[in-house]
Amino acid sequence: MDIVFIEKIEVATVIGVYDWEKTISQCLTLDLQMAWDNRLAAENDDISKALDYAKVAEAVEQFAANSRFELVETFAERLAALLMQQFGIVWIKLKVTKPGAVATAKGVGVEIERGCR
Repeated sequence: MDIVFIEKIEVATVIGVYDWEKTISQCLTLDLQMAWDNRLAAENDDISKALDYAKVAEAVEQFAANSRFELVETFAERLAALLMQQFGIVWIKLKVTKPGAVATAKGVGVEIERGCR
Protein backbone atom coordinates (compact mmCIF):
# COMPACT_ATOMS: atom_id res chain seq x y z
CA MET A 1 0.00 0.00 0.00
CA ASP A 2 1.19 3.50 -0.78
CA ILE A 3 1.37 6.34 1.73
CA VAL A 4 0.08 9.87 1.19
CA PHE A 5 1.42 12.23 3.82
CA ILE A 6 1.04 15.76 5.13
CA GLU A 7 3.79 17.02 7.41
CA LYS A 8 3.73 19.82 9.96
CA ILE A 9 0.28 21.20 9.23
CA GLU A 10 -0.43 23.88 11.82
CA VAL A 11 -3.98 24.39 13.02
CA ALA A 12 -5.60 26.59 15.63
CA THR A 13 -8.09 25.06 18.05
CA VAL A 14 -9.42 25.29 21.59
CA ILE A 15 -7.57 22.57 23.49
CA GLY A 16 -6.64 22.07 27.12
CA VAL A 17 -7.72 21.02 30.59
CA TYR A 18 -7.12 24.31 32.40
CA ASP A 19 -9.84 26.94 32.58
CA TRP A 20 -7.69 29.56 30.84
CA GLU A 21 -7.05 27.15 27.94
CA LYS A 22 -10.76 26.75 27.35
CA THR A 23 -11.07 30.42 26.43
CA ILE A 24 -8.25 30.72 23.87
CA SER A 25 -7.19 29.22 20.60
CA GLN A 26 -3.88 27.33 20.60
CA CYS A 27 -1.67 25.93 17.87
CA LEU A 28 -1.29 22.22 17.22
CA THR A 29 1.10 20.68 14.70
CA LEU A 30 -0.05 17.57 12.87
CA ASP A 31 1.71 14.92 10.82
CA LEU A 32 -0.48 12.54 8.83
CA GLN A 33 0.31 9.36 6.94
CA MET A 34 -2.58 7.75 5.08
CA ALA A 35 -2.68 4.48 3.16
CA TRP A 36 -3.89 4.89 -0.40
CA ASP A 37 -3.42 2.92 -3.60
CA ASN A 38 -1.89 5.52 -5.93
CA ARG A 39 -1.76 3.28 -9.00
CA LEU A 40 -5.20 4.23 -10.33
CA ALA A 41 -4.46 7.93 -10.10
CA ALA A 42 -0.99 7.55 -11.62
CA GLU A 43 -2.23 5.36 -14.48
CA ASN A 44 -4.17 8.22 -16.11
CA ASP A 45 -2.78 11.20 -14.16
CA ASP A 46 -6.28 11.55 -12.64
CA ILE A 47 -6.77 13.59 -9.45
CA SER A 48 -10.24 12.12 -8.97
CA LYS A 49 -8.59 8.74 -8.24
CA ALA A 50 -6.02 10.22 -5.85
CA LEU A 51 -6.29 11.03 -2.17
CA ASP A 52 -6.44 14.81 -2.57
CA TYR A 53 -4.16 16.08 0.20
CA ALA A 54 -5.41 19.66 -0.32
CA LYS A 55 -8.93 18.50 0.52
CA VAL A 56 -7.64 16.45 3.46
CA ALA A 57 -5.76 19.50 4.78
CA GLU A 58 -8.89 21.62 4.39
CA ALA A 59 -10.93 19.05 6.35
CA VAL A 60 -8.28 19.01 9.09
CA GLU A 61 -8.29 22.80 9.36
CA GLN A 62 -12.09 22.93 9.43
CA PHE A 63 -12.25 20.22 12.10
CA ALA A 64 -9.73 22.05 14.28
CA ALA A 65 -11.47 25.39 13.90
CA ASN A 66 -14.78 23.88 15.04
CA SER A 67 -13.43 21.68 17.85
CA ARG A 68 -13.18 22.15 21.61
CA PHE A 69 -11.48 19.36 23.50
CA GLU A 70 -9.57 19.02 26.74
CA LEU A 71 -7.25 16.26 25.53
CA VAL A 72 -5.06 15.93 22.46
CA GLU A 73 -5.96 12.24 22.67
CA THR A 74 -9.61 13.08 22.00
CA PHE A 75 -8.66 15.47 19.20
CA ALA A 76 -6.56 12.75 17.53
CA GLU A 77 -9.19 10.01 17.83
CA ARG A 78 -12.02 12.13 16.49
CA LEU A 79 -9.97 13.57 13.64
CA ALA A 80 -8.70 10.14 12.55
CA ALA A 81 -12.25 8.76 12.54
CA LEU A 82 -13.54 11.73 10.55
CA LEU A 83 -10.82 11.50 7.89
CA MET A 84 -11.20 7.74 7.50
CA GLN A 85 -14.95 8.06 7.08
CA GLN A 86 -14.94 11.16 4.86
CA PHE A 87 -12.21 10.06 2.46
CA GLY A 88 -12.41 6.27 2.63
CA ILE A 89 -8.95 5.96 4.16
CA VAL A 90 -8.31 2.42 5.38
CA TRP A 91 -5.26 3.21 7.56
CA ILE A 92 -4.03 6.41 9.13
CA LYS A 93 -1.13 7.38 11.35
CA LEU A 94 -1.63 10.73 13.04
CA LYS A 95 0.78 12.63 15.24
CA VAL A 96 -0.57 15.60 17.21
CA THR A 97 1.95 17.90 18.88
CA LYS A 98 1.02 20.64 21.32
CA PRO A 99 3.96 23.06 21.51
CA GLY A 100 4.61 24.80 24.80
CA ALA A 101 2.44 22.53 26.91
CA VAL A 102 5.45 21.58 29.05
CA ALA A 103 7.89 24.39 29.69
CA THR A 104 11.00 22.24 29.33
CA ALA A 105 9.85 20.47 26.13
CA LYS A 106 9.55 21.68 22.55
CA GLY A 107 6.23 19.88 22.34
CA VAL A 108 4.15 17.05 23.73
CA GLY A 109 1.36 15.01 22.23
CA VAL A 110 0.20 11.68 20.91
CA GLU A 111 0.69 9.49 17.89
CA ILE A 112 -2.03 7.04 16.90
CA GLU A 113 -2.51 4.43 14.17
CA ARG A 114 -5.97 3.32 13.14
CA GLY A 115 -7.21 0.87 10.53
CA CYS A 116 -5.30 -1.71 8.49
CA ARG A 117 -2.75 -1.26 5.74
